[in-house]
Amino acid sequence: MADVAKLVEELSKLTVMEAAELSKALEEEWGVSAAAAVAVAGPAGAGGGEAAAEEKDEFDVILTGDGGKKIQVIKEVRAITALGLTDAKALVEGAPKPIKEGVAKAEAEEIKSKIEAAGGTVELK
Repeated sequence: MADVAKLVEELSKLTVMEAAELSKALEEEWGVSAAAAVAVAGPAGAGGGEAAAEEKDEFDVILTGDGGKKIQVIKEVRAITALGLTDAKALVEGAPKPIKEGVAKAEAEEIKSKIEAAGGTVELK
């Protein structure tokens, strides 16, 4: 049972995008539909997750901090996301929070550089 508990813990750490990639990888590997793969996803989760991570082409841009320059970071978040002032302020103050999810690598890198230029810290997942 300890191995199952570890697998459940690891699978719980997956983002929605990673879980979707895992589902697709398991469907291709075993030639089954997602409904059937759910029943056996636990034992094969570790190997499928690694393969999906290697082929990753979509990223989540996570704001991890404002670097002491909250106003500049809020302005940049508003420009990137088109959020209103209140929502952008809440996002920055609630860091770590995702700025954008499921974006291409080039766009993720561009967002990261803009936020870092404003003084904030960003992580790509």
